[in-house]
Amino acid sequence: MDFVSVLSEQFKLKPWQVENVISLIDEGNTIPFIARYRKEAHGSLDDQVLREISDRLSYLRGLEERRNEVRELIIGLDAMTDEIDVALKAAMTLAEIDDIYRPYRPKRKTRASVAKEKGLEPLALMILEQLPNSKEPIELAKDFIDSEKGVENEEEALAGAMDIIAESISDDASIRKRLRVVMMAQAVINSKAADEEKDSVYTQYYDFSEPVSKIAGHRILAIDRGEKEGFLKVSIDFNIDKALNIVYSTNVKPNSPCTETVRMAAEDAYNRLIFPSIEREIRNELTQRAQEQAMKVFSLNLRQLLMQPPVKGKVAMGLDPGYRTGCKVAVVDETGRVLDTNVIYPTHSQVKVDEAKKIIVGLIKKHGVEIIAIGNGTASKETEMFVSDLIHEESLDVSYMVVSEAGASVYSASKLAAQEFPDFDVTLRSAVSIARRLQDPLAELVKIDPKAIGIGQYQHDMPKKRLDEALGGVVEDCVNTVGVDLNTASPALLSRVSGISATVSKNIVSYREENGAFKSRSELKKVSKLGPKAFLQCAGFLRVAESNNILDNTAVHPESYEAAKKLLELCGYSLNDIKNCKISDLRQKVDEMDKEKIAEKLEIGVPTLEDIITELLRPGRDPRDELVKPLLRKDVLDIKDLKEGMELDGTVRNVIDFGAFVDIGVHQDGLVHISQICNKYIKHPSEVLKVGDIVKVKVMSVEPDKRRISLTMKI
Repeated sequence: MDFVSVLSEQFKLKPWQVENVISLIDEGNTIPFIARYRKEAHGSLDDQVLREISDRLSYLRGLEERRNEVRELIIGLDAMTDEIDVALKAAMTLAEIDDIYRPYRPKRKTRASVAKEKGLEPLALMILEQLPNSKEPIELAKDFIDSEKGVENEEEALAGAMDIIAESISDDASIRKRLRVVMMAQAVINSKAADEEKDSVYTQYYDFSEPVSKIAGHRILAIDRGEKEGFLKVSIDFNIDKALNIVYSTNVKPNSPCTETVRMAAEDAYNRLIFPSIEREIRNELTQRAQEQAMKVFSLNLRQLLMQPPVKGKVAMGLDPGYRTGCKVAVVDETGRVLDTNVIYPTHSQVKVDEAKKIIVGLIKKHGVEIIAIGNGTASKETEMFVSDLIHEESLDVSYMVVSEAGASVYSASKLAAQEFPDFDVTLRSAVSIARRLQDPLAELVKIDPKAIGIGQYQHDMPKKRLDEALGGVVEDCVNTVGVDLNTASPALLSRVSGISATVSKNIVSYREENGAFKSRSELKKVSKLGPKAFLQCAGFLRVAESNNILDNTAVHPESYEAAKKLLELCGYSLNDIKNCKISDLRQKVDEMDKEKIAEKLEIGVPTLEDIITELLRPGRDPRDELVKPLLRKDVLDIKDLKEGMELDGTVRNVIDFGAFVDIGVHQDGLVHISQICNKYIKHPSEVLKVGDIVKVKVMSVEPDKRRISLTMKI
């Protein structure tokens, strides 16, 4: 297969782009490195497109491997023909290749194989030939009666021959392909209640049907789960006359005494062998499509969550709410270092509440706390009300934000957390994590399995390996887009940097502990097991603010340092001018001198030149700083305070196929249905919204008993 041609057509790219991407991947380069530092080679494609190309390349290579395997197997059986060879070359899916191989695949014992053992295959071939002057099939069958082989009469012989014909028709790859295409376009999926008297969350699917070609992915996943849990019975419905006409058109010939027998065998083939098989294939394909869509939504939400703007330079307090065991408190400084911990009981007696107030006010004043992060789990509402009241009572210059604590307990009980905080109990680790999530979501959330973060839909129904790959790719892209401080990053964060393995990340931290802070990027080469290849991949994504070379605190790759220095010289500047902020007109000077000519003189491409200029103008920049800041609050609402028509500001917490959940400060997120997001038609909420967006919403309806809030953005 010509991978370059296939991928170029699929992704609407030029062959040279795809060819270079394949070469870069095969050379062992990571996607973040290719996306950031090899733009000239692929035309500045972004990391998401590059990952899709990489995934598709892997699929096509697997397809080619299977094609060659099947070809060798068929050749080994001495059954290869020109027609089979052409069909194999044309097959573009694993299903098509498997259809071609089906007649030659070793079968378990079937009715047809039993009939063949009885010597009935010649009879089947005679009947299937359907000659106009043939005898009646029952007459032909008389010649195959053989008690020794277990064929006692002509009826048994004919039945066996029909089983062979049915299997032969079932093994016809062209019939299966035609039926698959037509059924994907015209079939209907149905679901019924397994027990109508049993109530469940799947009641809307107790009498449900929708065309296979139109059904939304989240419905497929809901139906699949309902079936798995025993609440639903699911089937595919297709017009049997249309299906049989397709089967007959290839196998049934008119004007023969054998025609009706072949017709009956063809009908049996469809009902007993073909339809159940294609029904499974359609169900599998629908599930796979739905899973891919769900993983895309999950990946998109994760990307937006990880790229939330950090609240920098502020001392933060993390509160992990609880009833019986109390609310755990942790104070961390601007860098996330733990300053203090405590436990308060704001939901207990008035004495305990007053004591809790004294403790919190004391910690705020002692450490200069400016922001408070409150976990959104058990007792979150009561804790939020406690904090809000305290802020107003004491006139504190402090804001708070309710932070998703999804996955905090997973992290707290992990080996990583135990290594980081060996002297803290599990609950105090959660409080630290919650505080740090507000300070720097990316640095903290990389420590947690993305599946535990609580965004997306039906993530626990996804294929684990595929989901891990997809989400791992998102985390890797986000970490490398932002860059990592080499002297403060945890092993968990470092291990997500391009080219750095878990082992090397630990070696970096060990080197840092033994030798002090890194003074330059080049010092990385002294780290055990970090060779030239790893250095090439990772260096540009690591920042060293303490370095004497200011380029070490930018995304300029060491391989481009000379080009950066020459650029400054051409424009009349030096590296010191960057520190003194004297190069503000650098871009203007480059434009005046002709960008293409400068790039040629520096022996780099224009995209790399553009990146160097951006980094020189803003060394140490964080792309997240350009995004909308998180919504901090000082007061609190109760769900009972909500009234229809009330307008509020909220933060998008989750984007799913049928809408988005928005935090409006009442502990229970409200749902904005896809139809209420905007006045124009959209296929998916992600076209308009992303996790972390600050939006204005209006309350449509409130059901306090059911904890349901319906919102609209059509204001």
